[in-house]
Amino acid sequence: MAEDNNVVLPRNSTQANFDAALNKLRDLLGEENVLVQPTQLAPYQKIMMPVDIKEFAPSAAIVATTVEQVQGIVRICNEHKVPVWTISTGKNLGYGTAVPHHRGQIILDLKKMNKIIEVDPVMCTALLEPGVTYQQLVNYLKENNYKLWVDPPAPSAIAGPVGNTLDRGVGYTPYSEHFMFSCGMEVVLADGQVLRTAMGGVEGSNTWQVFKWGYGPYLDGIFTQSNYGIVTKLGIWLMPEPPAYMPFSVRYKDDEDIEDLVELFRPLSISGTIPNGVVFAGTLYEASATVRRSDYTKEKGATPKEVIQRIRDEHNIGAWTVYAALYGTQEQVDTNWKIVSDLIKQSGKGEIILEEDAGDDPAFKYRADLMRGNMTMTEFGLYNWRGGGGSMWFAPVSQARGSETRKQVELATQILNKHGLDYVGEFIVGQRAMHHIIDVLYDRTDPEEMQRAYDCFAELLDGFEEHGYGVYRVNNAYMNRVAESYGPVQRSINHTLKKALDPNNILAPGKSGIDLEANSGDVKGAA
Repeated sequence: MAEDNNVVLPRNSTQANFDAALNKLRDLLGEENVLVQPTQLAPYQKIMMPVDIKEFAPSAAIVATTVEQVQGIVRICNEHKVPVWTISTGKNLGYGTAVPHHRGQIILDLKKMNKIIEVDPVMCTALLEPGVTYQQLVNYLKENNYKLWVDPPAPSAIAGPVGNTLDRGVGYTPYSEHFMFSCGMEVVLADGQVLRTAMGGVEGSNTWQVFKWGYGPYLDGIFTQSNYGIVTKLGIWLMPEPPAYMPFSVRYKDDEDIEDLVELFRPLSISGTIPNGVVFAGTLYEASATVRRSDYTKEKGATPKEVIQRIRDEHNIGAWTVYAALYGTQEQVDTNWKIVSDLIKQSGKGEIILEEDAGDDPAFKYRADLMRGNMTMTEFGLYNWRGGGGSMWFAPVSQARGSETRKQVELATQILNKHGLDYVGEFIVGQRAMHHIIDVLYDRTDPEEMQRAYDCFAELLDGFEEHGYGVYRVNNAYMNRVAESYGPVQRSINHTLKKALDPNNILAPGKSGIDLEANSGDVKGAA
C-alpha cells in the first residue's frame, strides 16, 4: 500500500479509493471542512503517550455540523471502506487526546455541533450536541438564571459533557457518575440510520430526558466506550443548586493513615451523609497545584522519600488530604457536619480545614470549585511536576476497603519507582467502589524516559491484573491489552455486536480493543 504526498492511507485502501472518498466528502461538507494538509492536521496530532506520534497519524480530518451530514459521512465511508474516528472536543487528556487508535483513520470532529438544544429548569435536564463544552453549558445556565449545577471532570472548562459521559468519566459533585446521570441518546448507526434510545423512539414523547429505560433491552450502555455508533445528541440530568454547600478537607500526616480513612469515610458515602465522591489525595497530587519537582531536585529517577517529606514540611501538605462536601438545607448540612466531624474527632487523627480556614490556598479552592461544579483548570498543574508533556492515567477500580488502598499504593509505588517515576495518585470513594487515579508523568522530550514510561505502564497493567484489579479507562496505546484482561467471552460479545452493527468496520476500529481486522493490536514500543 503506497502513501503518496505524505498522505497516510487507511489500511487496505488505495490512493484512488481514498481520493474518491475525499471528493465525495468535500461535496457533502464543503472544501473547508475536509482537512488534509499537515498544518491542518497538526492540532489533531498532540499526544501525551510514550509512543511515536507517527503511529497515530490520521489520514484526514473532517468537520460535520448536522446529523444529516454525519449520516452522509458514514454512507460514504461504508462505500469506500474508510474508517472514521469520532471526537467531540478532543480533550480526552491522559487517555489519548484526539488521535485515533492507530494510524490511517479519518478523524470526524464534531466540535461545530455545539448546540444546547434544550434545558428544562423544572425537570433539571439538558439535551446537548457533542461539541458543547462544560464552560459553554455553565455560561448558558448563568445567562438564563437557571439555578442548576453541572458536574465537570477535573479539566473542566475545555472538555464536553457528551464525550466525557460516553467514556464513562466522573466528576466531583453528587452527580459524579456521569453515565448514571445521562438519559437518552441520538445515535447515527454505521448504516446511516438514526436511533433514538429509550423514550426517544416514541413519536411525540416528552419523557426522553426523564425516563432512562424505555421498553425492551436497554441500549444506551453499548454506545459508551465503544465503536457501535456516533452519538449526536445526549440528555443529561442537572443538579439543583442547593441552599447550602459546605466543602471541607482533612489533612493526615502519615502514609499509613489511608487505610483507616477509607474505613471511616466509606459508611458516610454509602449512607449518603456525604453525597459526593470522597477524594483522598496523595502528597504529590496535592502538591502539584503549587510545587514543581525541579524546585527540589533535578536528578533523574524517582523522587527520594526525604524530598517528598521536605515538600510536606515546607508546604504544610499531608501524606493524605481528604476532600468532600455537604449539600442541602442549612439544617441538613449542620446535622450531617456534626455526624462527620464527631467521627473524625473520635478517630484521634486528622486536621479539619473548612473554607474559612483555607484562605487563598489554591489546592483547597480548586477542590471546592470542583465539588460545586465550577470551572477550573488547576489540575493541569500536574503536567508541570516533571514537565515534558508526558502523561498517562492509570485507573484501577477496587472495593472501597482500607486494606485495598495500602496494597495498591505499595504495588504502584514499587513499580513506578522501579522505572524511575513517581507515585502521583489519589483515591475516590463513591459508595461501594473506589477509583484509584494515578497520573504516570514523564518527559516526552527524553527518549530514554519515554521508554521507561511505556514499560512502566505495561508493568502496572500486568501487576494489578495479577491481583485481580481492572482499569476502567485507558489510553489508545493499551486498549487491546486492557480488553484482554476482561476475558474472552466479553471480547467475543463485543466483536459479535460490532459485526452486526458495523460489518465494514468503519467506526473507530480499535476503540476499547474492538476491531474486526484480524491482526489488529496496540501500538508497541516507545519512540
